[in-house]
Amino acid sequence: MSDLNQVGERDGWRCWLCDQSVDPDGSVNSDLGPSVDSFALAKGGKNSAALERLAHRACNTMKGKKAPVVDWSSQLFVVDPAPIVETVERLVRKGGREVVARCPDQHDAEAASVWLLDRLTRFAPDQKFETEIKSGGGQYLLQLRIA
Repeated sequence: MSDLNQVGERDGWRCWLCDQSVDPDGSVNSDLGPSVDSFALAKGGKNSAALERLAHRACNTMKGKKAPVVDWSSQLFVVDPAPIVETVERLVRKGGREVVARCPDQHDAEAASVWLLDRLTRFAPDQKFETEIKSGGGQYLLQLRIA
């Protein structure tokens, strides 16, 4: 197990669930205070080692009440974005690649790619991912795979 400061430094003091900043000096008893969340990806199930990620205390608590959702940024222009949590779990379990979004132009696809790869460093810090942008039919498909 890591301590809170180690996890916070590694994750850049950003909550892996809501992607908002976490105050390193905040009270651990505050809803917006820092906490360490342990989460096992699907590969290996209960026998797999848990990942430790930084989360707001409230985000971590809510995760216990409902399945975690990692939202796509509202700043991106993506169509039919795939659910990030389920997509990552499937790729870890089965491998391969998946189309995760459609974009109207190359610039939007590149911005979505950069954002997604950065976001995944907090969601699945022990995995390395790659994206690929394919054009066709007047759109750009963003694909994700494990590197």
